[in-house]
Amino acid sequence: MEIKIKKAQLKNRKKKPVDETKLGFGKVFTDHFFNVKYKDGKGWYDPVIEPYRKLQLDPTAMCLHYGQEIFEGLKAYRGPKGEIYLFRPTENIKRMNLSAERLCMAHIDEDLFMEAMKKLIILEKDWIPHGVGTSMYIRPTMIATEAALGVHPANEYLFFIVVGPVGAYYPQGFSPTKMYVSEEYSRAVRGGIGHVKAAGNYAASLYASRIATNMGYTQVLWLDSSEKRYVEEVGTSNIFFVIGDELVTPPLAGSILPGVTRNSVITLAKHLKTKVVERPISIDEVITASKNGSLKESFASGTAAIVSPVGHIHFRGKEYSINGGKTGALAQKLYNEILQIQYGLKKDPFGWRVKILDGKKS
Repeated sequence: MEIKIKKAQLKNRKKKPVDETKLGFGKVFTDHFFNVKYKDGKGWYDPVIEPYRKLQLDPTAMCLHYGQEIFEGLKAYRGPKGEIYLFRPTENIKRMNLSAERLCMAHIDEDLFMEAMKKLIILEKDWIPHGVGTSMYIRPTMIATEAALGVHPANEYLFFIVVGPVGAYYPQGFSPTKMYVSEEYSRAVRGGIGHVKAAGNYAASLYASRIATNMGYTQVLWLDSSEKRYVEEVGTSNIFFVIGDELVTPPLAGSILPGVTRNSVITLAKHLKTKVVERPISIDEVITASKNGSLKESFASGTAAIVSPVGHIHFRGKEYSINGGKTGALAQKLYNEILQIQYGLKKDPFGWRVKILDGKKS
């Protein structure tokens, strides 16, 4: 399908942020977005990049009633000579279709997804910030738009992509965060939809997250829903612990999102000759390791922050320090390595970096 491009009139375009240090995260969006519609028996149709606008939905659009809403998150990076890169975009595309399958939604053509993303980013290239640590955030989303009540998979969908410049996900930047362990609430259960990027997963996390925030903590460290014993995820990220000489992370067992950055961290850590173990890890083991000094460091991984060191964990009324509340050496190394690959500052031995636009020739 040919993607039509309808450019916004110059007089209607937004002012671009001047101070890149004040971008924040998810607050600013560009002048255009991509969208394409789907209907059973017709397939995907009318792909277009057009001026950013509000969506118009019927009050009975099924996404509003039955939760058929999925999304992805990835970034575009500006290289040292103005090149524009994506980081492992095909993994996000594949994962979105896995999410679609789990929620009985329409699969999006992978080539159309990639082409639309590239064209939108290139059209909006002047919005991509220049500083290392800044980027253009990309949010592909699919919602059920069929106007009907009654619980069944919708027969109409809208897929769209919005983009916008972002700074650091956490205001404190790359510095240790504080985690609150929730035993009362669960994010997801095995057999549910915890392993896909569905909107409902994030809605389920909000209440416990607010409790954590009110107590002065950055994110929630989630435990398994059945025994409330085994560590699963932290906030919107995957979690890692350095215990002894091993990098330990919970296995993907149906309730944990298979993070693209998680996979990147594991691959890179092994490349750096670090022993990586994917196994169940209980919160009791984490606390014991913190007490006896074998817990050397901990960090979370995700698209937004890449690697986010964990300095403190709150569990049952007590706060436990990790590495003296300081960033660990491995977290720092992994963060630097992935960041440099993303921005084209070093060789990419894994083929993760995808250039979508050349920069200025020297």
